[in-house]
Formats: sequence, C-alpha cells, structure tokens
Amino acid sequence: MTSKPVSPAPVTLVTGASRGIGAAIAADLTRRGHHVIGLARKKPDGFEGTFVAADLADAKATGAALAEIVATHRPLRLVNNAGLAINKPLADASLDDFEAMMAINLRAAFQAMQAVVPAMREAGFGRIVNIGSRAALGKEGRGIYAATKGGLLSMTRTIALETARSGITCNLVGPGPIETDMIRIGYPDGSPARAALTGQVPVGRFGKPEEIAHAVAYFLSDDAGFTTGQALYVCGGLTVGSVQV
Repeated sequence: MTSKPVSPAPVTLVTGASRGIGAAIAADLTRRGHHVIGLARKKPDGFEGTFVAADLADAKATGAALAEIVATHRPLRLVNNAGLAINKPLADASLDDFEAMMAINLRAAFQAMQAVVPAMREAGFGRIVNIGSRAALGKEGRGIYAATKGGLLSMTRTIALETARSGITCNLVGPGPIETDMIRIGYPDGSPARAALTGQVPVGRFGKPEEIAHAVAYFLSDDAGFTTGQALYVCGGLTVGSVQV
C-alpha cells in the first residue's frame, strides 16, 4: 500500500505579527498548518514560525526584508496587517502624523504586495488579504487613518483586477472595534467611552482578535478562489446602514 504524499505547509507572510490582531492571525494560521513568516520590529515571545525583524516605517529596510523573505521562503499567501493609528482631529494632526501613517498603513502594504506577486504569478496561485478598518467609512478623529485604510481598499480592488487571471485573489478584512491593547487603553473597562462605543455596536460588545483571524483564514484558503476584490467588515454589525464604498 503506497502512502499518500504529504502536501507542503502553505507559506504565509504576516506583517505586524508581533501583537494584537496580527499575533492572533499568526497563531490561528499556525494551528491550521501554515508556515508563518512574521515581519515586524520585534519578535514576540512564543512565536512559532520564522520571524524577520524590520521597521516597516523605513522603506529601505522593508524592501530588504521582503527581498530576503521572497528569496528564501517564496510565500504564496500574504496578510498585510501592520498598521498605525494616531487619532487626532484635523486641527491637531500634523504632517508627521500623516507621513507616519501613510508609511505603515499604505506604503509598506504596497511594497509587500509588489514583492510577493511575481512568485504568485509564476505559481499560478496566490492569496492576498489586507487588513483595513471600519473607520474607512468615516469616524471622527480618524481623518488620516481613515484615508490610509480607504486607500488600502481601493488598492485591494485594483490589484484584484490586475491579478485575477493569474490565479491570485486580493481581498480586505475591515475590523470594527476589537479587544486589543490599543482598544483597552483608549476604552478602559468601566469607562463612559467604552460604554458609549459598545452601545453603538449591534451585537453589544467588542470583537475578538481571533474573529478577525477566522475571516482572514477564509480569504487565504484554497476554496476562496472565486472571491476577489471584496471587503468584509467584521464589526458586529457596526457598518450596517453605513454607506459602502
């Protein structure tokens, strides 16, 4: 009796894999049998997979890290999760804030997609998932952040069209308020701000990072080949009734 050949583990690059949603995505994919390549400034404790340290705010360092990853590991799946939020109203925001968020939220994602697509085209298969935000639909104090995430959605849709005939899909997951360290700092337990925000969410709670990870896993799967250029808001119903773009 001949044994069935074992398929190699899917190789998936996850940016911003060191904490929050990125860490949850990396852990979930590892449990699903992926070889996760993490890309962030600092390797977290207990990370399983391969970790490459780089500051995504630095375009040159980002490019060098991506070149190393592509040459060594040839990932056919990418999750652009790294993000930066500096929440200020228009009157208080600075050009430094603008440049910092554009660099992490948009430019680094562009670099990562540009780096991995050639190998995906060669393989005739690829999966790209960009992590956007419900804030792209509009939220006070998030003007620059929303612009970067809105730009990421537009880029997602365009790249989906450019790559579809090569067997590559490109989709976006837009989280609503998710229970991360950032949310806990801004909306502490028992605070009026937390009560006000959860009161706006139809399901009545913040989401869990693992719930974002499960949505990402669908878009990365072999079975998602007919889904591309789409945005899935995992937001507890917060976007219902909002204008969709």
